Parts: sequence; C-alpha cells; structure tokens
Amino acid sequence: MATAEAETGRTVTTAIPARLDRLPWSRWHWTIVVGLGTVWILDGLEVTVVGNIASRLSEPGSGLSISSAQVTGTAAALYVAGACVGALFWGRLTDRYGRKKLFMITLAVYLAATALTSVSFEAWWFFLFRFLTGFGIGGEYAAINSAIDELIPAAYRGRVDLIINGSFWVGAVGGSLLSILALNTGILAADVGWRLTFALGAVLALVILLVRRHVPESPRWLLIHGRDREAEEVVTDIEDRIETERGEPLPEPRGEITIHQRRSVSFVEIARTVFADYRRRAVLGFSLFIGQAFLYNAITFGFGAILTKFFHVPSDHTGYYFAVIAAGNFLGPLLLGRLFDTAGRRVMISSTYLLSGLLLFGTAWLFGRGTLSAGTLTACWCVVLFFASAGASSAYLTVSEIFPMETRAMSIAFFYALGTAAGGISGPLLFADLTSTGRIGDTVLAFQIGAALMCAAGLVAAFLAVKAERRSLEDIATPLTAVQAPEAEALP
Repeated sequence: MATAEAETGRTVTTAIPARLDRLPWSRWHWTIVVGLGTVWILDGLEVTVVGNIASRLSEPGSGLSISSAQVTGTAAALYVAGACVGALFWGRLTDRYGRKKLFMITLAVYLAATALTSVSFEAWWFFLFRFLTGFGIGGEYAAINSAIDELIPAAYRGRVDLIINGSFWVGAVGGSLLSILALNTGILAADVGWRLTFALGAVLALVILLVRRHVPESPRWLLIHGRDREAEEVVTDIEDRIETERGEPLPEPRGEITIHQRRSVSFVEIARTVFADYRRRAVLGFSLFIGQAFLYNAITFGFGAILTKFFHVPSDHTGYYFAVIAAGNFLGPLLLGRLFDTAGRRVMISSTYLLSGLLLFGTAWLFGRGTLSAGTLTACWCVVLFFASAGASSAYLTVSEIFPMETRAMSIAFFYALGTAAGGISGPLLFADLTSTGRIGDTVLAFQIGAALMCAAGLVAAFLAVKAERRSLEDIATPLTAVQAPEAEALP
C-alpha cells in the first residue's frame, strides 16, 4: 500500500465538508447505502445461521465431531474474538491508508474465510475459520462506519447509520429462514445443508464486492492526507450528478475549515485524544458497547438453544422463531431512526437503552415464573429488541461521530473491540454454560445481567451523550489537523 505522502504539510482552507453536508438526499446516496451497508446483512446471516444450526452440527452424520455447546460457546466466542482483533488491526490501517482500500480488503477476507468454513471437516478447522470470518467482519465495522458517516449529509447521518447497522437483522431473517431449509434432511443431507448456507454467504459477499468498487474514497480523508485535488474531483462529481438528477443548482455551502495536512497520527496521539481530551466521551462509548455487546452476543448465539432446551422446539423449527425477533430488531432502527436526527441523540440513546433493559427484566421475571411459552417468549424478545436494536446501532453511530476525523476508524475499532470483548466473548461462553444446565434460574440470571448492563448504559447516555444531531462532523469534534482547534469536550 502507498501512504498519502504526496503534497502533505500544506495548509489549506476548504468548504468540502460543508459541501457534502448540504447535499439533498439523492440516488447517489442510495448507491453508498447499498454498496457499503449491505455487508451487515451478511453478518446477520452468519451469526444467525450458526446459532440455529448448532443442534444439527452436533448430531451424528453432520460431518463434524462437535457439540452444540462448542458451536454456541467456543465457536461463537472465537468469531467475536476474531472480530475484536480484526477491528483493531484493520482500524489502524483504515485511518492510515484510506476507507476504500480497507473496505475492499476486509470484505475479501470475510469472503474467503466464509467459503473455507463451508468445507470444514474437523472442529479445529471450523473454529479457525470462524475466527478468520470474524477477523474480516471486525475490519468492516471500522472501515464502513467511517466511510458512511463521512459521505452522508449531517441531516440524515443518524437515521442512515442506524438503519444500515440495523440491516444486520435483515440478514438474520434470511439466516433464520435459510436454516429451516438447511436443517430439513428431506431436502438436503445432514452434512450438506449447513455447508451450503456458508457457501451462499461467500457468493453474496462476492456480489457486494463488485458493487462496492464504485464507491469513492472519503473526500474528508483525502483532504486531510494531502490529496485535496482528488477530494475536489470526487465532490464535484457528486454535485454534478445530484444537480443533473434534480434539474436545479445546489444551495451554497455554509462554512469553511482550515487544516494543516499531515501523513498520519501516532498511537500516542490517538490515545491522548480519546482518553484525555475526550475522556467523558470515552466513558460513553465503553458503556454503550459493553451493554449492547453482552445482550446481543449472548442472546443471538443462544436463543435457538433456549427454545430447544426449555420448550422442546425441534431444531429445524427454531428459525421461524428467530425470524420473528429478527424482524422486530430491524423495525426498531427503521421506525425510530428518524427521531435520532429530530428528537436528538441524548434522549433517544438513553431511552432506547433504558426501555430495552427494563423490558428484559420483565421478560426474565415471566420466564422465571414459568408463564411463558416458546411463542410468548419470542414475542417478549421481539419487543425488547425493537428498542435494543436502535440503541445498539446508535453505539456505532456515537463513537463514529464524537471523535476527531483522524482517529475515527481507530476509535470505532477500539470501542467495538473492548466492549465486544467484555460482553461478546464472555457473553456467549457464560450464556452457553448457564443454559446448558437446564435450570431456569440460571437462564434468568443471564437475562438479568444483560438487562442491568443495558440500563446502566442508558443512565450514562442520559448524562454524557453528545448532541450531535444535524451537526457537521467537524463541528462535533474538530479535526486534529485544524489550524485553530477549540478545546476538547466543549460540546455537551
């Protein structure tokens, strides 16, 4: 890779950020959404399929000598661990070498690892390529969220980011329904169906890779790294397309920024910026990620096991139930996303976390009393996750927009990795252990832990969430390269 060393060291004044933020919604923006956002559908497909086929993989004749607990526990934890490592590894490269190069490479890694998972012949092979699949997905989180927030106008950034991250659950619906087909031995052999689901994921990734070639590099990243001529060309091309589509000139941009271009930012400067200059925002990021990571990684990987263990739902029918809660998950960001741009970040982030936590406490209480069936438990989870999904998606939005441009991808990667390591690795391991006992009280405890962490994160957001709605990224967190940067933490 070639770093952006040419023409750095100059001081330039530009309106490029303001030009991007004043753009009306257009077909070009839909291209960005499709090209970048659809990868979360694949992630949802991956996670859901594994959770739903766990019981089949552990059965004789599956082609693998592996237990259900190993699939929902060990393999799930390795997938998340890979995502954490990948986020940190690729996140640093994304800030240094650009958004586009990395979101192409990380998708290719995901594609290859998924394809190789489909030909697993031993448990260790399955574990290895679940880790590497997560390694690719972790890089996607950093590269994609950085690119989306830097290309989407400020007035739409909240809802678009939430819906894109929430599209994970569109993939989850597909994964649930696909698992029904894969587990039907009347259609596919026991050692074939689950392999085809992973192979399909690789094929879809290839299609997305071809579409993604047409997504440009972030003009904001180009500008800071001394490639302002390229940034100008990209923005001018976008403006020309939108003016042609609308048949009228665009409004004049408001505001300019003066920056001193530079090659890169050191780890020391990133750490000082995030943990010293923006320490309150760092606490906010940690809280949001730990709460949602434990809840989602524990339940996503273990819901099928709960249905089969406590309600005796056949393994080839769990997909129907998961499709219902997955639909509820997607409806949350879809229907509530607009409010994050209108009612505001603070009220919406705190309320979605608190509501989902309180509703989960109620679900745990009903489950412990034995008053729930497979259907009513699914209905309860659907309501809980309607709010939790919007809150979880806002965690990615938050850490993407509240830190300076030069640290954006690395900030996303770091908070994702640390929060997910705390909740996403320990969550599946703990949850698999608790549900495997067959004791209702143990599963109730797991529900209550997730609920408590969501409520705690909601309280933190009520005090520390940044009012970022409809504001330029440069206004929320002044770039480190800005010539006259205001003091950090100036915003509420």
